[in-house]
Amino acid sequence: MPPPRRAALPLLAALILLLLPTPAHAAGPGYTALGDSYASGTGTREYFDTGCQRSNYAYPVLDAARLGATLTFAACAGAKIPDVLNGQLGSLNAQTRYVTVSAGGNDIGWSSVIVQCAKPWPYTCWGDIDKAETYIRNTLPGKLDELYNRIRALAPGATVAVVGYPRLFNGEECNAIARISPGEQAELNAAADLLATTIGGRAAAHGFGFVDARGPFTGHAVCDDVEWLNGTSWPTGESYHPNRTGHTGYAAIVEAALRA
Repeated sequence: MPPPRRAALPLLAALILLLLPTPAHAAGPGYTALGDSYASGTGTREYFDTGCQRSNYAYPVLDAARLGATLTFAACAGAKIPDVLNGQLGSLNAQTRYVTVSAGGNDIGWSSVIVQCAKPWPYTCWGDIDKAETYIRNTLPGKLDELYNRIRALAPGATVAVVGYPRLFNGEECNAIARISPGEQAELNAAADLLATTIGGRAAAHGFGFVDARGPFTGHAVCDDVEWLNGTSWPTGESYHPNRTGHTGYAAIVEAALRA
């Protein structure tokens, strides 16, 4: 005698559930990382995008995972403020939740200044440092204002963290292939201070958080026992950029700023 028809109903219901599409998980909040080599991950020595030297060890990747965010990794090695304005802002919109931006170092020609400082005697870099400081005082604030205004217009609800640059030196000469005297190191650190206070001041004027890297990187400069920064390296493009440990250090302070 065949079983009652109602006995097949639970099996039928189970089959229907199996055939239904699985609900998609909601995407994490949008996070766009803007800027130059200090954001892209130059210095970590392993890149999934060699053109822009974007690295999975860079702080934007680390922080996107910590925040459960969906990352648009726009930062690119070598970028100046006009490059960020013209080529990196496409993902910003009213739904963007987080933005980080590291920009200004290439505009003042920082890498070229350090290359000049590293040349052997009788070359010096005092004039190059003075030129960079003049640019920081007279030209950089207006360029930062233009960038920050554009970011806020495109992403009006985003938490924006402007990420600063550290001091590079501790006064020691430990690298045989790069002669940067203690006096030049002190002057380069003074220029880094001027750059940090200028960027931090413009960030505050726009209501953005400023991630000041100088304190956290103290004790981790080039020639310190635990370096967060590469000294003169091969290939030379890795030089004077945060290493993987440095990006982990950056990730901690950037995460705190974004959560605030």
